[in-house]
Amino acid sequence: MEFEHLGWKEEEDGVVILSLRNPPVNALSTSLLSDLDRAVRALSQDPAKRAAILTGEGQYFSAGADVKEMATLADRFRTEAPNLVRRVQSTFRAVETLPLPVVAAINGLAVGGGLELALSCDLRIAGDSARVGFPEVTLGLIPAYGGTQRLARLVGTAKARELVFTGSLIPAAEAARWGLVNRTVPSGQELRAARDLAHNLATRSSPVAVRAAKRAILEGYDRSLEEGLQRETQLFESEVLPSQDLLEGIVAFVEKRPPKFSGH
Repeated sequence: MEFEHLGWKEEEDGVVILSLRNPPVNALSTSLLSDLDRAVRALSQDPAKRAAILTGEGQYFSAGADVKEMATLADRFRTEAPNLVRRVQSTFRAVETLPLPVVAAINGLAVGGGLELALSCDLRIAGDSARVGFPEVTLGLIPAYGGTQRLARLVGTAKARELVFTGSLIPAAEAARWGLVNRTVPSGQELRAARDLAHNLATRSSPVAVRAAKRAILEGYDRSLEEGLQRETQLFESEVLPSQDLLEGIVAFVEKRPPKFSGH
């Protein structure tokens, strides 16, 4: 697929690399967000895709919302901003609920909306020179693309308040200690590490099982334990048990060979 502000590269094993492409800092302009939304919707409809990587072209993952574009709205900003926020939240939610794992390869900066986008991914790998944060309060804004909600769920309310209230940026190593990113790698190796992980997921994991596990986590983490266990059981019974992948996984284990999952 071709987009104006988004790179789409298909690799073997059903892995797709999406690259934010809006130099110099990959600001999330309305056109880039529109491209991202179309790409994510396309991925969600393609059962042949097994994993996706989201990264930024050039030196930065994304410096967040396109503030210059916001400024051009002038007096219309207050009336048009709510609809913009809802559209971006919908796109980021589509990233979060994709039926395949999504790995963010964070290079340089992931701030504001850029970090909110990374938080919508399942896993995050950052270069050790990367910095992340939410500077919105220094502009009189808040992280309104889902940042206040996903961050608190990921790192706890105390750390979330610290990052959001201060508007400060933290280095990748600290983000890893917080659990905000899964791990760090030497700067410049984040995409390679994300590719290794994505291909591993695509070839070794059952798409049916990953899809069910992802839904169980997403649909259970803000419920009571009892409700979460009930949803886990429902997905196990309705999606995992009837699958061909389950039988293939068991047979491959007995035969001591790598499984060949079909995704069905």
